[in-house]
Amino acid sequence: MLKGKVAVVTGGTRGIGYAVVRKYLENGAKVVLFGSRAETVEKALASLKAENPDWVVEGASPDLSDAAQVAKVIENVKEKYGRLDILVNNAGVSDSTKVDDYDPVQFEKVMKLNVNAIFYAVQPAVKIMKEQGGGCILNTSSMVSISGQPSGVAYPTSKFAVNGLTLSLARELGPSNIRVNAVAPGVTKTDMVAALPDAMIQPLIQTIPLRRVGEPEEVANAFLFLASDMASYVTGEVLSVDGAARA
Repeated sequence: MLKGKVAVVTGGTRGIGYAVVRKYLENGAKVVLFGSRAETVEKALASLKAENPDWVVEGASPDLSDAAQVAKVIENVKEKYGRLDILVNNAGVSDSTKVDDYDPVQFEKVMKLNVNAIFYAVQPAVKIMKEQGGGCILNTSSMVSISGQPSGVAYPTSKFAVNGLTLSLARELGPSNIRVNAVAPGVTKTDMVAALPDAMIQPLIQTIPLRRVGEPEEVANAFLFLASDMASYVTGEVLSVDGAARA
């Protein structure tokens, strides 16, 4: 479904991001994954290469809060592969701090990674995509961007912003044949969720109509569809993949 496409996936070393990278590779894309540290990037690359040595995948670990550094790495992708078809902004950080306990620096940290970093990656990617006649930008939102959550207000605030950025860019970039969508996962079986005790998970599952948590691959399927030509007339959407859960 993505044969010949070149993709950049931020936060691609584990969880949903890793599942997206793997799904794109399975479907013929060349992928550059971004991670927060060089060692986690190397570990992810080793795992992918062990699975299929023919996959074209490499990694980088730019500081996503540094606009110039992010732009340089994205420009390097274009120089090496000749194009950039898909940008997946998946890197982010969650939070559950009560409002009375928030340190303003902590609030700002969430906003910087979850919102500012997306903008820093979008700008250089859009320049490339306009020059080549089109492309696709996908952002990771969250179910809490729709329903909010009872604590950690920085996280849903940032994801509301991601939705606004997604819808606005879709309208602005549509005439340039650049589609912009978001995926809003619910509770997903990442490393963090898998480590929770059963006594904590079971009550949570009872609030989900499908009565289970999602698998990273199920979320990755949404990213695959939206990046593919099957979604050629889909833009400005926030696709919920949450089993109808509500925070």
